[in-house]
Amino acid sequence: MSNWLSRFQFESPWVLAALLLLPVWWWWRVRRGGVPAITFPGTRVLARGPRAGKWFGRAIVWLRSAVLVGLIVTLARPRLAGRTEQSNSEGINIVVAFDISSSMLAEDFQPQNRLEVAREKVKQFVSLRTSDRIGIVAFSGEALTQVPLTTDYPVVLAALDNLQPGQLEDGTAIGTAIATAANRLRSAAGRSRVIVLLTDGVNNRGTIDPRTAAQAAAAFGVKIYTIGVGTEGMAPVPVGRGVFGLRYENRPVEIDDALLTEVAEKTGGRYFRARDAAALDRITGEIDQLERTPVRTRVYTRYGELYRWPLGLALTLLLAELALMAWRGPVP
Repeated sequence: MSNWLSRFQFESPWVLAALLLLPVWWWWRVRRGGVPAITFPGTRVLARGPRAGKWFGRAIVWLRSAVLVGLIVTLARPRLAGRTEQSNSEGINIVVAFDISSSMLAEDFQPQNRLEVAREKVKQFVSLRTSDRIGIVAFSGEALTQVPLTTDYPVVLAALDNLQPGQLEDGTAIGTAIATAANRLRSAAGRSRVIVLLTDGVNNRGTIDPRTAAQAAAAFGVKIYTIGVGTEGMAPVPVGRGVFGLRYENRPVEIDDALLTEVAEKTGGRYFRARDAAALDRITGEIDQLERTPVRTRVYTRYGELYRWPLGLALTLLLAELALMAWRGPVP
């Protein structure tokens, strides 16, 4: 009820001042002594006494007053305000460059490996987007676009689920990955272009130097956020296949922090080191805040007109007055 009252208003409330004229009309009528007429259809009811027909005069006054109130309220335009919001977002173009080299199967993020944890966190990152265009580039010794820029997030999430080592030639071609992702972004509409690059290794493949690729990306207005995925020290890394599946050995974790930092800084981005699943979760959340889409909200107010109710009541009462006058109208 309170919500309804808060939304109720008059478009022309000043018209309601006319209601103050009704008491003046009543006072003038009383002072004038009413209508000089006999309020019954003939002389046959004179025998009923001097009070006969007074109820009729009062009924006419009240009906006419109610008609006037209804018409005045109608002219004041009662209505209910209904607020609606429309958000217009510029949107960000984001390409996730995802390392699927065999070393991403290292099991230093127990109970999951690096690939599984990174995929889960990237999927959470994608699920937070609302109007941004997302693309996926998978890379190891070479790079390949898995999903071009799109707002079809179920397709993006399905592509992330399908990423597995062995789909491309093994190795870590960071420069090729950056160049492939930047090529997808250079002609994208909008001002915001971002590459999120996840890798756990050192650039050892490809013909494009990562620094050169970063400079080209910066020329296209692309920011690069790099994430080094892996612990420090030793980690169980797959070194081949045995009788019971992959064979693991503890080997030093090699992530080129200096290169990834330089690549990010050349484009105005940042480098993050994810040493465990919780850290990777915080990093993707921080990137989401850094590149939060600016939203401009326009508020529109739609009104539901209510004038039909007082107008309908006024017309009904007017018809009732006319009917009463026709049935038992005053005789001059």
